[in-house]
Amino acid sequence: MFQIPRFRKLCFSDFPTRGLEDTVIQEAKQPTSTVEKPKRRRIRIWSYVDSFFWTIGYLWTAWWLLLFLYHSVPVPALHQAPESPGTRLSREGVKANHPVVLVPGIVTEGLELWEGRPCAQGLFRKRLSGGSFTDIMRRPLCWLEHLSLDSETGLDPPGIRVRAVPGLVAADYLAPCYFAWSVLIENLAKIGYEGKNLHMASYDWRLSFHNTEVRDQSLSRLKSKIELMYVINGYKKVVVVPHSLGAIYFLHFLKWVETPLSHGGGGGGSGWCAKHIKAVVNIGPAFLGIPKAVSNLLSAEGKDIAYARDLAPGYLDSELLKLQTQEHLMEMSRSWDSIVSLLPKGGEAIWGDLDSSAEEGHTCIFPKRKSSQPSLNVLHRQNISVKPVSCVKQPTKYGRIIAFGKRASELPSSELSTLNIKELARVDSTTNGSTSCGEFWSEYNEMSQESIVKVADNTAYTATTVFDLLRFMAPQMMRRAEAHFSHGIADDLDDSKYEHYKYWSNPLETKLPDAPEMEIHCLYGVGIPTERSYIYNLATSSSKCKSSIPFRIDGSVDKDDVCLKGGARFVDGDENVPVISAGFMCAKGWRGKTRFNPSGMETFVREYKHKPPGSLLESRGTESGAHVDIMGNVGLIEDVLRIAAGASGQEIGGDRVYSDVMSMSERMSIRL
Repeated sequence: MFQIPRFRKLCFSDFPTRGLEDTVIQEAKQPTSTVEKPKRRRIRIWSYVDSFFWTIGYLWTAWWLLLFLYHSVPVPALHQAPESPGTRLSREGVKANHPVVLVPGIVTEGLELWEGRPCAQGLFRKRLSGGSFTDIMRRPLCWLEHLSLDSETGLDPPGIRVRAVPGLVAADYLAPCYFAWSVLIENLAKIGYEGKNLHMASYDWRLSFHNTEVRDQSLSRLKSKIELMYVINGYKKVVVVPHSLGAIYFLHFLKWVETPLSHGGGGGGSGWCAKHIKAVVNIGPAFLGIPKAVSNLLSAEGKDIAYARDLAPGYLDSELLKLQTQEHLMEMSRSWDSIVSLLPKGGEAIWGDLDSSAEEGHTCIFPKRKSSQPSLNVLHRQNISVKPVSCVKQPTKYGRIIAFGKRASELPSSELSTLNIKELARVDSTTNGSTSCGEFWSEYNEMSQESIVKVADNTAYTATTVFDLLRFMAPQMMRRAEAHFSHGIADDLDDSKYEHYKYWSNPLETKLPDAPEMEIHCLYGVGIPTERSYIYNLATSSSKCKSSIPFRIDGSVDKDDVCLKGGARFVDGDENVPVISAGFMCAKGWRGKTRFNPSGMETFVREYKHKPPGSLLESRGTESGAHVDIMGNVGLIEDVLRIAAGASGQEIGGDRVYSDVMSMSERMSIRL
């Protein structure tokens, strides 16, 4: 009977209990008939900000919960994981042989902060890329400021130093529990690889390739590392495995390393590659660029962003958020010269003109759906092994990489508006009404409304004329970046002008080394619709915060097939790189003795048909062909391990082709 009061006294011993007891007694004496007045409840008004962050919170909570369950539940309770390629090959007697150098691509490699502005307090040597997103969500504008480069020099802004993370840990994971190179590294370890014969060639992927040497001596350090690994591993040649942007970065290195010191090269001499390198195994290479780089520089978007904007008009430009997300992303990406290196190379000869392209006659296979509204995941669920319900051939003009309006994307070229964009003048116009809410400024603010309308007046741009468009839209960026990169096709590779470093990363304007025993492999995924061209319109906004980006992908443009979704047209590829870019050089440009491959080194095309995971328990799948997920593809891992162990391209099966890359290559009229 006395336990309850005693318990109360113990619980509230730290508070003044005398007043509390008096209050309880007074309440007990009050008549029970007294009716208390109802308290007025505060009605919480939800804003866009609340909705945005609650949505992000729910998504992150669900993601971490699923990851926790996946990694916590014992394997027998779920399913028995298949034997890894490294374990199986080790049991078969496949052992480490040639030292291996990995070359990461864009974004997948970590960058860490060494010096920053006051807003970056506490982030010393913390990852700004390839790490946790916690600090990014806390201070996004600070993160964007520190990942941006100087708009004049393309190097560090004053007071900021961001550097590549060294070692294998630099590119293990793109984000926590989201692998990049870790699965391949683990399988290499199972056949005997370790620190002395396995190296990650870290570099700052934001910089132009020439500037990685100017600022960090990355090319010199890579040359020294390959020479050291060659010696300490019994004078065995090195196998180099680049991914994505890393493929064209290493192509630049191949020319740099043999160029004399007096001409800005590494001074290795004409026989350096033949002496030190066995094979270059390119994974998801973007040798001829990607159309997605055009949309990124033009409006900082791709198909998914355009589709999201169409679902929620005005949300990204809402006056409540005042973040102007895309404007800041565009400013950051335009400071990265590496993005310009990914613009389409070869012009209309490779990517097609206004009326034709190598993908002409491309057939879109799709399952019929009752709803005409496109799904965000339908493009990633396409499985070629499933019998299609119907096939539709579209007279698609893929050569029009940018078309303003659906009509301009389909009309015969004779009916399109003609515009010599070089004759347009950039008029400083501070009253074009393009900025608000945050006072964001970009090079677009220097354009008059009249010139903006003329650029978008029923006009289409090819891989050649889109450079004129970008030079007009972003002259400062293009002047800086085009001093480091070129995107044409060489007429005469013996011309002395091609000794300049800006040509070295373009496979159509440089020669492969004189190394007939060296091999070049192109390994990439197929079977995933990949962005090839875009339909744009003039930007409109229903909010007070008007965007300073005058052009937007028209996410409302859609057809009942996977060739056109959300304002983007698709072809076969690995989701980021079209087949034509990943495979053409190995299929034709370097095949046999050509002017681009004078020593006649062997080239091989190895394609991996995309197969999505069968269930959530398979994580990202072991047969994925997606641009990053392919690093966990068991077939690709086995091919890399066998080459590293000493097998030649012929011994692993030679070419394996599922796409139309061979026939498309034959339709291109390029002098070889």
